[in-house]
Amino acid sequence: MILEYHRPTTIKEALQLLNRSTPLTRPLAGGTLLNRPGSEAIAVVDLQALGLDTVELRGNSLRVGAMVRLQTLLEGAESGEGLKEAIRHEAALNLRQAATLAGTAAAADGRSPLLAALLALDAGLEIPHAEAGTSRVDLGDWLPVRGARRGELITAVELPLKARLSYHYVARTPEDLPIVGVAVAQWSSGRTRTVVCGWGKLPCLALDGPEAGGIEAAVSSASSEASDAWASSEYRQAAAAILARRALEDIQAGGDQGSR
Repeated sequence: MILEYHRPTTIKEALQLLNRSTPLTRPLAGGTLLNRPGSEAIAVVDLQALGLDTVELRGNSLRVGAMVRLQTLLEGAESGEGLKEAIRHEAALNLRQAATLAGTAAAADGRSPLLAALLALDAGLEIPHAEAGTSRVDLGDWLPVRGARRGELITAVELPLKARLSYHYVARTPEDLPIVGVAVAQWSSGRTRTVVCGWGKLPCLALDGPEAGGIEAAVSSASSEASDAWASSEYRQAAAAILARRALEDIQAGGDQGSR
């Protein structure tokens, strides 16, 4: 339930609101999760007036503002097919038109195809501070400690342009979230990051190495304790190994450029 609504016009004002002791205050980007039935009573800080809705090329990176909608990325020329595939399977069209990339990262869902893709790409988060400028934090470092970092605001997500990305999944229907999904990103140097998703609180980084050797064993190991109501860990181990091989074959065949 939303108790208060604020629409600041500066980042400084937004941070002041988010760092109040009471009431509990959250940033409002797409708003697809904050006001669900049964959700906690909160105040919200609407980010729409902060100019965070741009997509910019910056050297070898793509900077995606916190208010850029998923559908905008899906339709953009800057987004590669691997990223677009993950976005398509993240949510239906009506939700993609509201949901944002930064909001998807902040929601931290273990079944999220897009979060798995962002982790595979080693995405960075732009986080401003009231007194010390802005810092860049690796998404993989931020996710495990996000609950202890109350009052922070993601203003942009930074994606590499030089990594190729492929996402494969198994689901009960094409519209369902994955029972198991695998995102693989590979750089021209050979560096390979592989992430599995479909269960638990967060997607799991299975491999980050100088090459793709051992990728099937890595995803199988990462899925070894993945049993839940949807599937057994044995099923996920077998499926993840196949999906990782397919994703790597896509990349090696000259597939998608990670963000472009």
